[in-house]
Amino acid sequence: MTAPEPRRTGPAGHVPGGTGVPVPERGAWLRRGISRDGGPLIEDREVVWLQAGSFYADSRGFAGTTSFDGSRTRFHHLTGEPGEDTGTFRWDGTNLVERGTNPDGSTFLEIWTPLPGADGACGSWSGPDHHVVRVGHHVVHVDSHAGTYWRL
Repeated sequence: MTAPEPRRTGPAGHVPGGTGVPVPERGAWLRRGISRDGGPLIEDREVVWLQAGSFYADSRGFAGTTSFDGSRTRFHHLTGEPGEDTGTFRWDGTNLVERGTNPDGSTFLEIWTPLPGADGACGSWSGPDHHVVRVGHHVVHVDSHAGTYWRL
């Protein structure tokens, strides 16, 4: 897999002519709510997403790489839950708002808030059946069975 060529961005990471912004290259994010298929915004569990360069891990149980085509971000699932989800991001203050489509075609809107403690060591490690991402004091491990989040 090859990464897309870098795109020039304007203020706050906006891509001229695009409908979304690229995900930050480094971040630890807590989901504040999700709306499924246009339903109400709810939060029923703790969900953490870590981004380290082009690698990500999500505590719901999937991890892999991200790519940005100038308007949409693709989350390529390489470990855990199979498939690929696609979305657009926009900033709302310090929060990221994601609108997207799941592998099954259903739609979602998620609100992501930055977690404190994201400074420090950052990296991504993988093996044949697992993927680990660390961003500062946050670690997410994903294997074929589940995702797990730890705060160090």
